[in-house]
Amino acid sequence: MKYKYIYRLLAVCCACIVTGGCGKSDEFTAKGVVAGATGQTLYLENTGLSTVTVIDSIKLKPDGKFTFRQKRPEYPDFYRLKLKNQLIHFSVDSTETVTFTADAHNFATSYTVEGSENGKAIKEITLAQLDANQEIHKLRDSYGMNLIPDTTYQENVLNAVKSYKEIALKYIFGAPASPVAYFALFQQIDGLWFFDLYDRTDSRAYGAVATSYKACYPESPRAKQLETLALQSMRVTRGERRNALNLNDAKEVSFIDIDLPDVNNNRVKLSDVAQGKAVLVNFTAYQTEWSPSFNMSLNEIYNRYRERGFDIYQVSLDNDAHFWKNAASNIPWTSVRDPQSIYSSIAAIYNVRQLPALFLLNKKGEMVKRIESIDTMEDEVKSVL
Repeated sequence: MKYKYIYRLLAVCCACIVTGGCGKSDEFTAKGVVAGATGQTLYLENTGLSTVTVIDSIKLKPDGKFTFRQKRPEYPDFYRLKLKNQLIHFSVDSTETVTFTADAHNFATSYTVEGSENGKAIKEITLAQLDANQEIHKLRDSYGMNLIPDTTYQENVLNAVKSYKEIALKYIFGAPASPVAYFALFQQIDGLWFFDLYDRTDSRAYGAVATSYKACYPESPRAKQLETLALQSMRVTRGERRNALNLNDAKEVSFIDIDLPDVNNNRVKLSDVAQGKAVLVNFTAYQTEWSPSFNMSLNEIYNRYRERGFDIYQVSLDNDAHFWKNAASNIPWTSVRDPQSIYSSIAAIYNVRQLPALFLLNKKGEMVKRIESIDTMEDEVKSVL
């Protein structure tokens, strides 16, 4: 094990050397040609941790040529060329000149990039993300029109996510210190990260990139962000009792609150239900074929442990509000519904990828675990009582 660790450390150090460069210039250049864009404005933007900033622009002439020169970033950073609503993403580390050739009609998908291997890899990841995005939106449209059942929808969404991740993981574990690995890790679909912070397998991806960035760029804001997320991920997936860290500061995070209407149209907050209780947070859909038997299992656990300070906060993502109200009318625990259904922003924040999804809060109001299997649900509940 010691030798394996040394080899991994050497690999990370080599990656740092490769991406660090020799510092020949204080500037980087992004240049190229965009055909068919006469009179249009091309923007160069910096993609920060939480903001996108326009740093330069040029009105394209008939020859379509452009050149942007900017100060090289202190640490590897991300930029994008923007033409109307189309984007070309790239990174800057040791690269001094990146050259693009594109066409205005398919600017974001059919461009070529020279002078940056990272830029070529980022293009591959971007296309994989766009493919998954397109497939998932098709599935959502079909699901919204009741053309496919819940199980088919969920299975095909997971397959689309899996296809993206197969490409992304080549870079995440192949070169975890590279900007490409970071870029692959944080791609989204409708605000939801492909890599789930609260999934045991995905947690390893966050850990790999976080460890490498910390070794290579310890003072980089992205290294600090990655370390924070990796700690938060490990705390939940491994059940560690350390403080979870927020992305922006070191304050303790308990859980993301939910405030939705119940069957009587009274808004109920998760934080109110969780006062002094261990709470099982469950995202579900009553219209699925497995819902009745699943709720029977929940009822057994609820009756067995409610006297010991246990409760359930169940979030329905059903399309049909009337069906949900009828089905949930006799449920003894709190049942609320998100009217956004499968487009739920709350479910996205919790990184819900399939139903039922289960999260566990202890009596201190701390999220301590994402329950991976229904079979272990009762044991997990007992562990916080």
